[in-house]
Amino acid sequence: MNKKRARILLVDDEPINLKLLDAMLHDEYEISVALNGQQALKRAVDLRPDLILLDVQMVGMNGYEVCRCLKLNDTTTNIPVIFVTSKADEEDEVKGLELGAVDYIAKPFRMAIIKARLHNHLELKRQRDQLSQLSSLDGLTGIANRRAFESALEREWRLAVRQGTELSLIFTDIDHFKAYNDNYGHMQGDSCLREIAQTLANVPQRNEDLVARFGGEEFVCLLPSCSINDATRIAESMRTAVLEKAIPHAFSPTHRCVSLSFGIACLMPDSTNCLPSDLVIAADQMLYQAKAQGRNGVVSVYCCAEEKKCPTGDTVNAVETQGMC
Repeated sequence: MNKKRARILLVDDEPINLKLLDAMLHDEYEISVALNGQQALKRAVDLRPDLILLDVQMVGMNGYEVCRCLKLNDTTTNIPVIFVTSKADEEDEVKGLELGAVDYIAKPFRMAIIKARLHNHLELKRQRDQLSQLSSLDGLTGIANRRAFESALEREWRLAVRQGTELSLIFTDIDHFKAYNDNYGHMQGDSCLREIAQTLANVPQRNEDLVARFGGEEFVCLLPSCSINDATRIAESMRTAVLEKAIPHAFSPTHRCVSLSFGIACLMPDSTNCLPSDLVIAADQMLYQAKAQGRNGVVSVYCCAEEKKCPTGDTVNAVETQGMC
């Protein structure tokens, strides 16, 4: 299996400089380019590159302003920035580093030096990401933990408010898991949780989607820029994927194998009328309905922001799908 190549965003308002850097780097890295500051900020959010090579002197928004904006945005604040510029004075370099850049390379540059510095900073970022990931993983199942989910929810909520996009959340738990644990034992129960977690995590296809263990036998799936219909299809795929595992559960009155119930809520976040916790509460309410209706099913709701009400009780366009035993 090929190792995923790091993505580098090149930012310069001189196309010839971009072509030169791209020619020298594209064999080793995935390259994206931006011709001005505004374009750079948008692509940094959309692409979430592993590193940004940023020119200082650009028409309109200069590199210092771009770096300042990157560091103020939760989505891009941790992306390493290296300035590549003809401004070689000590005070210019100090200014760039104080703004949060990890390095400062003066033009004319030597490609061997750029490649060496890129490699070093990408390796440092990989190590930081690994440490961050370890602190965000659930110790039993190996998927994201509740802390990671809550952090992602806050981040994606703010992003959805800025971009005016929908945010969907799937809340699920294992049907009759207490009976499973009581009869098969906790060791087998832990094994079941691990298998369920990996099965759920394998369903979403986008990098921005997050499956996490919420607690006990409960799991969540956060789906940015995802409609209620797409979220419902993903939940149904999760439900059938678990059934296809055919994990025996002789003590479940719902199904002969381990099954899950799903609640889904979708809304377009509003900066004044709703909170991230409202999305969690709404999805949890739908999960409760799925259980009340016989379990092994999916119940979803779109929460109408136009009514200026939080989705904690007022649900619109509820959709139900019930799994067959």
